[in-house]
Amino acid sequence: MGYYVHESSYVDDGAIVGDNTSIWYFCHIQGRAKIGSNCLIGQNVFVANNVIIGNDVKIQNNVSVYEGVELEDGVFCGPSCVFTNDLTPRARYPKGTANYKKTLVKEGASIGANATIVCGVTIGKNAMIGAGAVVTKDVPDNALMVGVPAKQVGWVDEVGELYNR
Repeated sequence: MGYYVHESSYVDDGAIVGDNTSIWYFCHIQGRAKIGSNCLIGQNVFVANNVIIGNDVKIQNNVSVYEGVELEDGVFCGPSCVFTNDLTPRARYPKGTANYKKTLVKEGASIGANATIVCGVTIGKNAMIGAGAVVTKDVPDNALMVGVPAKQVGWVDEVGELYNR
């Protein structure tokens, strides 16, 4: 095993976890999840079946990455950010995994603390989502998004510096 798992965490049989990845306290990685190399999975993170997480991804504490979400290489997920996978959930009438909406977070994008990503969107390469924002539509590459609902307020480069387009 070329990765670290804290003794309080569970990595179900069948999960794929890359080398040099660290999975910290109280996490659960389901059996059909795929996590790349050099990732950091913070405290109390849940990664569902069929989730794909690229290399060099950092997921801070208290994040649930539900089925239907894909995080490409170098993505940052701030503390307690939220991903959804069903636009019209009902406890009594579950639709099943075939009806989950896909969410794609492209390479190098960052999602701020407590941001909510509504399912079915694509967040562009190197985009930055501000803390507490609610993303309800696709985000262009390098866009800086803030607010509820999230609106574009600028552009950021791959290291997060603001620039004019």
